[in-house]
This record gives sequence, C-alpha cells and structure tokens, in this order.
Amino acid sequence: MGKIVISTNVSLDGVVQDPDGKEGFRVGGWFAQFGGKDLEAWAKVSYEEALRAEALLLGRCSDEWFAVRWASRSGEWADRLNSLPKYVVSATINDPKWSNSTVLKSDVIDEVSKLKQELDGEILIYASYQLGRTLIEHDLVDEVRLVVFPVVLGAGERLFTETSEKKPMRLLDTKTIGDGLVLLTYEMVQAA
Repeated sequence: MGKIVISTNVSLDGVVQDPDGKEGFRVGGWFAQFGGKDLEAWAKVSYEEALRAEALLLGRCSDEWFAVRWASRSGEWADRLNSLPKYVVSATINDPKWSNSTVLKSDVIDEVSKLKQELDGEILIYASYQLGRTLIEHDLVDEVRLVVFPVVLGAGERLFTETSEKKPMRLLDTKTIGDGLVLLTYEMVQAA
C-alpha cells in the first residue's frame, strides 16, 4: 500500500505561496532569500527523499511549475525526479507538462484512494497545497514533512486552512538542516 506524504517548504507562519518569487506575490521569493547557505544542505535532504519515493502526486499548477524547472536539467537529482512516475490531478488538462505523467481526471478522492492501493512506497506531494488540503480533509495523507524557513511573511496561502474537524498529528522527527532550517515530520493520526 502506498503512503501519501506531503513534503513542502513553509515560512515560520505556515505560508507556502510563491517561494521563488516568480508569481508576483508581494512577499514571495522567501525560499532563496531566507534559505541562504542552508540550501545546499536542503538539496541533499530533498534528493535523498526523492530517492525513496515511488511516485509524485501533483496538481496542475505544480506540474507546470516543476516541468519548467526540472525537465531540462541533468544530473542525479534531476534524472531521478524526471524519471519518477507522476500523477497529475486536473479536470482541465490532457497533456501534463512534466515527463512520465498520468492525468487523474475523475473524482480526486477515488483516484488517489486507488493509487494508494496500487502503489507501494512513498507518493510525494510537492508544492500542491490545494490538493494537499483536499487529501488532508478526506484522511488520505499519511505523513507531512515541513521544511520551515526562518521568516514570518504575515500573508499568503497556507497549507493548513479550515477543516471540517480536528486533524491530529504525531511528531515523528525533527532535523536541523544547515544552520537555519528545520525539517518537521508528522504522522497523521487517523480516527479509530
């Protein structure tokens, strides 16, 4: 059985929006600005995570975002990401932008539930916060990994928003990345 893992970068106040500043968000660009020299250590952690992954699960916008940044790159990390099977949740596209992709067009809850049954290993969700919210709401996420950047942005889209009920988590691990980043790993606690 597959394990759905949300793996994303967040500000200290939980903002996930526009980390590279290319969306034009007024406080975007925080990833490089506040990651600094720690980004080399971050890249190592992210590469190791990609090596453990069975597949990627993305929303349409994240598929486009990653395709622009990774499809033309080479090297071990790029080769790994480009070769992973990708599942893109979208009702509007037929041709996903990133290589090795399958579009999931039907009911997202049913499609992701089937995917969890069909695959073994980690199915990573990168940057797709709207998809992540939906899957959290329907108890399909098994683990959340947050790399916390040392900045409070005060505004922006957050991974966690209103839910229909409490969503308890259990801390599995904390890890310092470089001198200023922290990786927090939580397991979703499913109701009995």
